[in-house]
Amino acid sequence: MRWLTFEQGGAQSYGYLTSDGNGVVNVGGRSDLPDLKAAIAAGIVDGSAPYGDVADLELAAVTYLPTIPNPEKILCVGLNYRAHQEETGRGGEAYPTIFVRFAAAQVGHRQPMVRPRESETLDFEGEIAMIIGKSGRRIKRQDAMDHVAGFGIYNDGSVREYQRQTSQFTAGKNFAGTGPFGPWMMTLDEVGDLDEMEITTRLNGEVMQNAKAGLLVFGFAELIEYTSTFLDLVPGDVIVTGTPAGVGAARTPPVFMDEGDVIEVEVKPIGTLSNPVIKG
Repeated sequence: MRWLTFEQGGAQSYGYLTSDGNGVVNVGGRSDLPDLKAAIAAGIVDGSAPYGDVADLELAAVTYLPTIPNPEKILCVGLNYRAHQEETGRGGEAYPTIFVRFAAAQVGHRQPMVRPRESETLDFEGEIAMIIGKSGRRIKRQDAMDHVAGFGIYNDGSVREYQRQTSQFTAGKNFAGTGPFGPWMMTLDEVGDLDEMEITTRLNGEVMQNAKAGLLVFGFAELIEYTSTFLDLVPGDVIVTGTPAGVGAARTPPVFMDEGDVIEVEVKPIGTLSNPVIKG
Protein backbone atom coordinates (compact mmCIF):
# COMPACT_ATOMS: atom_id res chain seq x y z
CA MET A 1 0.00 0.00 0.00
CA ARG A 2 1.04 3.59 -0.62
CA TRP A 3 0.05 5.96 2.20
CA LEU A 4 0.24 9.73 1.90
CA THR A 5 -0.56 12.97 3.68
CA PHE A 6 -2.36 15.62 1.66
CA GLU A 7 -4.48 18.74 1.68
CA GLN A 8 -7.81 19.00 -0.08
CA GLY A 9 -10.29 21.83 0.18
CA GLY A 10 -8.11 23.59 2.75
CA ALA A 11 -8.09 20.63 5.15
CA GLN A 12 -5.18 18.34 5.93
CA SER A 13 -5.83 14.60 5.82
CA TYR A 14 -4.18 11.29 5.00
CA GLY A 15 -5.01 8.04 3.31
CA TYR A 16 -3.84 5.50 0.76
CA LEU A 17 -3.90 5.08 -2.99
CA THR A 18 -6.43 2.84 -4.66
CA SER A 19 -5.09 -0.20 -6.48
CA ASP A 20 -5.23 1.58 -9.86
CA GLY A 21 -3.06 4.40 -8.50
CA ASN A 22 -5.47 7.13 -9.57
CA GLY A 23 -7.55 7.67 -6.45
CA VAL A 24 -7.17 8.26 -2.72
CA VAL A 25 -9.12 6.61 0.08
CA ASN A 26 -9.48 9.42 2.63
CA VAL A 27 -8.76 7.63 5.91
CA GLY A 28 -8.49 10.90 7.81
CA GLY A 29 -12.08 11.66 6.87
CA ARG A 30 -13.32 8.40 8.38
CA SER A 31 -11.07 7.83 11.39
CA ASP A 32 -10.63 9.52 14.75
CA LEU A 33 -6.86 9.18 14.32
CA PRO A 34 -5.62 12.69 13.54
CA ASP A 35 -2.74 12.01 11.17
CA LEU A 36 -0.64 9.36 9.45
CA LYS A 37 1.79 9.18 12.36
CA ALA A 38 -1.08 8.29 14.71
CA ALA A 39 -2.45 5.77 12.22
CA ILE A 40 0.96 4.06 12.06
CA ALA A 41 1.09 3.95 15.87
CA ALA A 42 -2.41 2.44 15.96
CA GLY A 43 -1.33 -0.37 13.65
CA ILE A 44 -3.76 0.29 10.79
CA VAL A 45 -1.04 1.16 8.27
CA ASP A 46 -0.01 -2.11 6.67
CA GLY A 47 -0.46 -4.00 3.41
CA SER A 48 -4.23 -4.16 3.74
CA ALA A 49 -6.84 -1.64 2.61
CA PRO A 50 -8.76 -1.02 5.86
CA TYR A 51 -11.45 1.09 4.18
CA GLY A 52 -11.69 -0.73 0.88
CA ASP A 53 -10.54 0.20 -2.61
CA VAL A 54 -13.12 2.79 -3.72
CA ALA A 55 -11.65 6.28 -4.10
CA ASP A 56 -13.00 9.23 -2.16
CA LEU A 57 -10.82 11.66 -4.09
CA GLU A 58 -8.91 11.77 -7.35
CA LEU A 59 -5.18 11.78 -6.74
CA ALA A 60 -4.82 14.65 -9.21
CA ALA A 61 -7.09 16.80 -7.01
CA VAL A 62 -4.99 16.71 -3.84
CA THR A 63 -2.04 18.82 -2.73
CA TYR A 64 0.78 16.67 -1.44
CA LEU A 65 2.21 17.36 2.00
CA PRO A 66 5.34 15.78 3.51
CA THR A 67 4.58 12.10 4.01
CA ILE A 68 5.03 12.46 7.77
CA PRO A 69 4.57 16.20 8.41
CA ASN A 70 5.13 15.94 12.17
CA PRO A 71 7.69 13.26 13.00
CA GLU A 72 9.10 13.31 16.49
CA LYS A 73 12.55 12.75 14.97
CA ILE A 74 14.21 12.99 11.57
CA LEU A 75 17.58 11.25 11.74
CA CYS A 76 19.80 11.67 8.68
CA VAL A 77 22.76 9.48 7.81
CA GLY A 78 25.75 11.09 6.16
CA LEU A 79 28.38 9.51 3.92
CA ASN A 80 26.64 6.14 3.72
CA TYR A 81 27.70 5.12 0.19
CA ARG A 82 31.36 4.33 -0.40
CA ALA A 83 31.48 6.25 -3.69
CA HIS A 84 30.07 9.34 -1.95
CA GLN A 85 32.80 9.03 0.70
CA GLU A 86 35.36 8.95 -2.08
CA GLU A 87 34.01 11.99 -3.90
CA THR A 88 33.90 14.06 -0.69
CA GLY A 89 37.07 12.74 0.95
CA ARG A 90 35.15 12.16 4.14
CA GLY A 91 33.68 9.21 6.03
CA GLY A 92 34.99 5.74 6.56
CA GLU A 93 34.39 5.66 10.32
CA ALA A 94 33.31 2.47 12.04
CA TYR A 95 29.95 3.98 13.00
CA PRO A 96 27.24 5.87 11.07
CA THR A 97 27.42 9.66 10.81
CA ILE A 98 24.11 10.91 12.22
CA PHE A 99 22.71 14.44 12.06
CA VAL A 100 19.19 15.81 12.47
CA ARG A 101 16.64 17.63 10.40
CA PHE A 102 13.60 19.47 11.68
CA ALA A 103 10.09 18.96 10.38
CA ALA A 104 9.65 22.68 9.63
CA ALA A 105 12.19 22.40 6.80
CA GLN A 106 10.12 19.78 4.95
CA VAL A 107 7.96 20.24 1.85
CA GLY A 108 5.75 17.84 -0.07
CA HIS A 109 5.90 16.39 -3.56
CA ARG A 110 5.48 19.06 -6.26
CA GLN A 111 5.84 21.87 -3.72
CA PRO A 112 8.61 24.43 -4.27
CA MET A 113 12.08 23.68 -2.99
CA VAL A 114 13.58 26.98 -1.86
CA ARG A 115 17.05 28.25 -2.72
CA PRO A 116 17.63 30.71 0.13
CA ARG A 117 18.65 34.29 -0.58
CA GLU A 118 21.68 33.83 1.69
CA SER A 119 23.51 31.39 -0.59
CA GLU A 120 23.73 30.07 -4.14
CA THR A 121 24.94 26.64 -3.01
CA LEU A 122 21.69 24.64 -2.74
CA ASP A 123 22.58 21.03 -3.54
CA PHE A 124 20.51 17.87 -4.03
CA GLU A 125 20.80 14.58 -2.17
CA GLY A 126 18.39 11.87 -3.27
CA GLU A 127 17.79 9.37 -0.46
CA ILE A 128 15.63 6.48 0.74
CA ALA A 129 13.62 7.35 3.84
CA MET A 130 12.74 4.62 6.35
CA ILE A 131 9.65 5.22 8.48
CA ILE A 132 9.44 3.60 11.90
CA GLY A 133 6.26 1.66 12.61
CA LYS A 134 6.78 0.24 16.09
CA SER A 135 8.49 1.69 19.15
CA GLY A 136 11.71 0.24 20.45
CA ARG A 137 14.96 0.85 22.28
CA ARG A 138 18.17 -1.17 21.90
CA ILE A 139 16.66 -3.07 19.00
CA LYS A 140 18.66 -6.05 17.82
CA ARG A 141 19.65 -6.12 14.18
CA GLN A 142 17.76 -9.35 13.50
CA ASP A 143 14.55 -7.74 14.84
CA ALA A 144 14.99 -4.34 13.22
CA MET A 145 12.72 -4.69 10.22
CA ASP A 146 9.82 -5.63 12.50
CA HIS A 147 9.93 -1.97 13.58
CA VAL A 148 9.58 -0.52 10.05
CA ALA A 149 6.25 0.66 8.61
CA GLY A 150 7.61 1.37 5.16
CA PHE A 151 9.87 3.42 2.92
CA GLY A 152 9.58 6.78 1.18
CA ILE A 153 11.71 9.23 -0.78
CA TYR A 154 13.64 12.18 0.60
CA ASN A 155 15.70 14.96 -0.96
CA ASP A 156 18.12 16.10 1.73
CA GLY A 157 18.62 19.54 0.19
CA SER A 158 21.86 21.01 1.48
CA VAL A 159 23.06 24.60 1.50
CA ARG A 160 26.72 23.65 1.24
CA GLU A 161 28.15 27.03 2.20
CA TYR A 162 26.37 26.89 5.55
CA GLN A 163 26.95 23.16 6.01
CA ARG A 164 30.72 23.74 5.80
CA GLN A 165 30.98 26.79 8.03
CA THR A 166 31.65 24.51 11.01
CA SER A 167 32.16 20.81 11.66
CA GLN A 168 28.42 20.45 12.35
CA PHE A 169 25.88 20.04 9.52
CA THR A 170 22.78 21.49 11.21
CA ALA A 171 22.64 24.96 9.62
CA GLY A 172 23.14 23.80 6.05
CA LYS A 173 20.58 21.03 6.41
CA ASN A 174 17.67 23.00 7.85
CA PHE A 175 16.90 26.02 5.69
CA ALA A 176 13.14 26.33 5.19
CA GLY A 177 11.80 24.52 2.15
CA THR A 178 14.87 22.37 1.54
CA GLY A 179 13.61 18.95 2.65
CA PRO A 180 11.20 17.42 0.11
CA PHE A 181 9.59 14.21 1.46
CA GLY A 182 7.09 12.21 -0.56
CA PRO A 183 5.09 11.51 -2.54
CA TRP A 184 4.05 8.67 -0.22
CA MET A 185 5.21 5.79 1.95
CA MET A 186 5.19 2.29 0.49
CA THR A 187 4.52 -0.37 3.12
CA LEU A 188 7.25 -2.87 3.77
CA ASP A 189 5.36 -5.82 2.29
CA GLU A 190 5.12 -4.14 -1.12
CA VAL A 191 8.73 -2.96 -1.41
CA GLY A 192 10.15 -6.44 -1.99
CA ASP A 193 13.93 -6.96 -1.95
CA LEU A 194 15.24 -3.99 0.02
CA ASP A 195 18.71 -4.17 -1.51
CA GLU A 196 17.19 -3.79 -4.98
CA MET A 197 15.63 -0.40 -4.26
CA GLU A 198 17.26 1.95 -6.75
CA ILE A 199 17.77 5.72 -6.35
CA THR A 200 18.04 7.96 -9.41
CA THR A 201 18.30 11.74 -9.02
CA ARG A 202 17.64 13.90 -12.09
CA LEU A 203 18.22 17.65 -12.40
CA ASN A 204 16.24 19.10 -15.31
CA GLY A 205 16.04 15.59 -16.73
CA GLU A 206 19.77 14.83 -16.50
CA VAL A 207 20.79 11.90 -14.31
CA MET A 208 23.04 13.08 -11.49
CA GLN A 209 22.94 10.16 -9.02
CA ASN A 210 22.18 6.45 -9.31
CA ALA A 211 22.72 3.55 -6.90
CA LYS A 212 20.98 0.58 -5.35
CA ALA A 213 20.33 0.27 -1.63
CA GLY A 214 22.51 -2.82 -1.49
CA LEU A 215 25.51 -0.46 -1.69
CA LEU A 216 24.74 1.24 1.63
CA VAL A 217 27.72 1.10 3.98
CA PHE A 218 25.40 0.75 6.97
CA GLY A 219 22.23 -1.08 5.99
CA PHE A 220 18.69 -0.44 7.16
CA ALA A 221 18.78 -2.90 10.05
CA GLU A 222 22.19 -1.65 11.20
CA LEU A 223 20.90 1.93 11.29
CA ILE A 224 17.96 0.94 13.46
CA GLU A 225 20.21 -1.06 15.77
CA TYR A 226 22.65 1.84 16.13
CA THR A 227 20.21 4.74 16.53
CA SER A 228 18.02 2.81 18.98
CA THR A 229 20.97 2.42 21.33
CA PHE A 230 20.77 6.12 22.25
CA LEU A 231 17.14 6.93 21.36
CA ASP A 232 13.71 5.44 21.74
CA LEU A 233 12.47 5.06 18.19
CA VAL A 234 8.72 5.72 17.94
CA PRO A 235 6.11 5.39 15.17
CA GLY A 236 6.49 8.07 12.53
CA ASP A 237 10.18 8.65 13.15
CA VAL A 238 12.08 9.03 9.89
CA ILE A 239 15.58 7.75 9.17
CA VAL A 240 16.99 9.28 5.99
CA THR A 241 19.54 6.67 5.01
CA GLY A 242 22.19 8.42 2.92
CA THR A 243 22.88 9.73 -0.58
CA PRO A 244 24.87 8.15 -3.41
CA ALA A 245 27.76 9.74 -5.30
CA GLY A 246 27.08 12.49 -7.80
CA VAL A 247 26.12 15.43 -5.58
CA GLY A 248 26.52 18.83 -7.16
CA ALA A 249 29.23 20.08 -4.81
CA ALA A 250 31.57 17.23 -5.83
CA ARG A 251 31.35 17.98 -9.55
CA THR A 252 33.81 20.00 -11.62
CA PRO A 253 32.57 22.66 -11.93
CA PRO A 254 30.06 22.40 -9.06
CA VAL A 255 26.38 22.11 -9.99
CA PHE A 256 23.92 23.84 -7.66
CA MET A 257 20.18 24.35 -7.99
CA ASP A 258 18.53 27.66 -8.78
CA GLU A 259 15.17 29.15 -9.63
CA GLY A 260 13.52 27.44 -12.59
CA ASP A 261 15.17 24.08 -12.05
CA VAL A 262 13.23 20.87 -11.49
CA ILE A 263 14.75 18.21 -9.26
CA GLU A 264 13.44 14.63 -9.26
CA VAL A 265 14.34 11.72 -7.02
CA GLU A 266 13.06 8.35 -8.18
CA VAL A 267 13.25 5.29 -5.97
CA LYS A 268 12.17 2.05 -7.58
CA PRO A 269 9.66 0.59 -6.78
CA ILE A 270 8.28 3.45 -4.63
CA GLY A 271 7.82 6.24 -7.17
CA THR A 272 9.19 9.70 -7.96
CA LEU A 273 9.50 12.81 -5.79
CA SER A 274 9.56 15.96 -7.94
CA ASN A 275 9.99 19.60 -6.93
CA PRO A 276 10.45 22.89 -8.77
CA VAL A 277 13.09 25.21 -7.36
CA ILE A 278 12.39 28.84 -6.48
CA LYS A 279 14.34 31.63 -4.77
CA GLY A 280 13.40 32.47 -1.21
